[in-house]
Amino acid sequence: MINLKNINKYYYSEEETLHVLNDINLNVKAGEFIAIMGPSGSGKSTLINLLGFIDKKFEGTYLFEGRKIGDYSDKELSSIRNQSVGFVFQNFSLIDTLTVSENIELPLLYSGLSPKDCKGRVLEVLEKVGLQDKINKYPKQLSGGQQQRIAIARAIVNHPKFIIADEPTGALDSQTSKDILSFFQKLNREGVTIILVTHDEETVQYCNRLIKVRDGKVIEEEVLT
Repeated sequence: MINLKNINKYYYSEEETLHVLNDINLNVKAGEFIAIMGPSGSGKSTLINLLGFIDKKFEGTYLFEGRKIGDYSDKELSSIRNQSVGFVFQNFSLIDTLTVSENIELPLLYSGLSPKDCKGRVLEVLEKVGLQDKINKYPKQLSGGQQQRIAIARAIVNHPKFIIADEPTGALDSQTSKDILSFFQKLNREGVTIILVTHDEETVQYCNRLIKVRDGKVIEEEVLT
């Protein structure tokens, strides 16, 4: 599904050139649950921005389902990102002034669905995350774990090809973190491809492949049982 070949990424300033990603080669198959692990400053965030079609200013080749990302216009890439990728962040990134339903609807509205057509899809994913009774609540009325489940519901409502989860349990207590990771595991067993970014060793046990990154390089790959 995803094939990165000899990817290099640089940031330029007047004082220096930063080589943030250094000759990255990476393949992601449909149905995998991958952990990308590394310390702060290792290039994890830059890598997932690239994987999620947010950043296309790089050297090398990114093939998504066999087609070069560089061949797409910015408008096409934006459309592909909305339809193909679900994002889950550490801070949930929910809009406080919108209800749960309205937050989940956003990717569907961006895809061109009418509000009427969105309702069934919203209810479907809320049932999947077990929070259908929170449909008219606002984010601040929910616990951290519930907010992250709503963020996951929003991420999967468009039936994306893959999910990028960036430190999704970083703001949660240990038990809630386990619940969220178990839910990701359940989604993966149902066929959802997940790329999870973490610096936590305990999180890795939920995944089936580990990629370690340091100083912009992939230093280790390991298949997990």
